[in-house]
Amino acid sequence: MKHSTTQPTRRGRGPARRIGRSLALVLPVVLVLSGTLAVTRVNWSGNPSNSVLTASDLSAPGTAAHPRAPQDVLRDHLLTELQEKDPGVALTHLQEAVDERPSLAGHCASIARTLGRAAVRIYGPARAQSYARPVCDTSYASGVLAAHS
Repeated sequence: MKHSTTQPTRRGRGPARRIGRSLALVLPVVLVLSGTLAVTRVNWSGNPSNSVLTASDLSAPGTAAHPRAPQDVLRDHLLTELQEKDPGVALTHLQEAVDERPSLAGHCASIARTLGRAAVRIYGPARAQSYARPVCDTSYASGVLAAHS
């Protein structure tokens, strides 16, 4: 009985080995370049006017990307109310809002000062001061004073 002889394995440069070596040289270069290009596309300035459009920007129109904080919504509403009615109404509604939502109490003083400054711009210092009341530790009055001086 005769056994078949095996052929010696081919050592050297086969096509798989050549492809592997090529990838080993090219792949790191491609990864570095693609990473560099990705970093250069990021808007580092914080100016959204020249930023690249991303998938998160493609949300439905009219929806806010970042919901506004409750104190900011309240401040804007009260400033509008101050312009349309008078500071007394805005201060009353500020006190009511803080009573309803105690979490707004930490922002009450800054909102009242903002209302005081706005009242001075709209009504003048004397008339704005006439609306002062002890809402949020008289922060409205300090806002009037700060805007007047």
